[in-house]
Amino acid sequence: MAGLKFGAFLAPHHPIGEHPMLQFQADLELVELLDKLGYEEFWCGEHHSTGWEVIASPEMFLAAAGQRSHRIRLGTGVVSLPYHHPFIVAQRMVQLDHMTGGRAIFGSGPGALPSDAWLMGIDPMTQRDRQDEAVGVIRKLLRGEERVTHESDWFTIRDAKLQLLPLQEDMPFAVASMISPSGMTLAGKHGTGVLSIGSMSTAGLQNLSTQWSFAEESAARHGNTVDRKNWRIVLMWHIAETREKAIEEARDGLFRWHNEYNVGTLMRPGVEAFRDRDEAVELTAFADGATAVIGTPDDLVQRLRDLIELTGGFGVAIGFVHDWASRQNTRKSWDLVARYVVPELNGMLDAYRESREYVVAHRDSFERAGQAILAKINENPRAAEALKHSAGPNTPLGSHHEPDLKKAAKEGSGDD
Repeated sequence: MAGLKFGAFLAPHHPIGEHPMLQFQADLELVELLDKLGYEEFWCGEHHSTGWEVIASPEMFLAAAGQRSHRIRLGTGVVSLPYHHPFIVAQRMVQLDHMTGGRAIFGSGPGALPSDAWLMGIDPMTQRDRQDEAVGVIRKLLRGEERVTHESDWFTIRDAKLQLLPLQEDMPFAVASMISPSGMTLAGKHGTGVLSIGSMSTAGLQNLSTQWSFAEESAARHGNTVDRKNWRIVLMWHIAETREKAIEEARDGLFRWHNEYNVGTLMRPGVEAFRDRDEAVELTAFADGATAVIGTPDDLVQRLRDLIELTGGFGVAIGFVHDWASRQNTRKSWDLVARYVVPELNGMLDAYRESREYVVAHRDSFERAGQAILAKINENPRAAEALKHSAGPNTPLGSHHEPDLKKAAKEGSGDD
């Protein structure tokens, strides 16, 4: 496969307590940083409850992010389609694509939070079918080939056509996938990419080895194709110079995030609170079925290589944005990944290493360069005398110490 790309996924998951306006500003500043560091993608989600996930409109956030960035692609991760009329979703994505210079990626899902569906009076049993229905309609609208009429039990479109099409000739699509096969099956049906969010759980990670087959089988049934380069897997990490430092930086925030959000707010079935911070780190990052990497760049490189082998390959590693560490240490973590993990996994350093090893192994071949310097020195008595004195009184140089002069010339050959 081609090189592994890297991105970030902002749900967001922010503990309650910070000024909301400043929190939004900090999230936008993170997009600026990731853009400068060379990350390829940034995703943000849509949520309407829980108090921890406060972006209600990913399109609005990404439009602002587009003004602060230059090259990073911006994905809705995700628009919950059962909450919206598909025609309005299509129009907003077209506007986002134009406002970001053709960098939009349309990610959709059925809606992740039961509390969101409840407050809108939506039956959770209908959500996945409605996402499927809406994706089909939105794809037709974005192609702009013909007017669309569609009658449904939850929306109607009559003779509809977008008055403005996306800036991109073919806007990328992605659908969210959790643990069940439904997301992958939907991707195969519509020929889209995948955003695997369930990989942040132990069960989700264990199922990754078989997930892609569901997309391929569904694509074959519907006459489509899917490409692993469009498979995005969301992972959790916090990286520092040493494993001990990473643990110290992340332990308090990890403990709070798990106990207050996953257990205390979402009350996920079968998920228990951690007794203390040490247990939080051990079970999250180091026990069997660990869901996160808390350690060094080398630790993350190894985890990603293991994941590539497990899955058979995927296109984009998406880091989950969290507040386990301070804002300063979180930004440092993203910096370390960009500086050391990205080039290592993509072979960017291989030619450097080969060049160095060649020079070391063939040092004798470069003897003539030292001889050339020595020859020029010997042509000029003053230069030879100056070199002799510069070497110091304990290292006599002269015609009777020619080996020492050759050594000096050889050591200086790189500066000639």
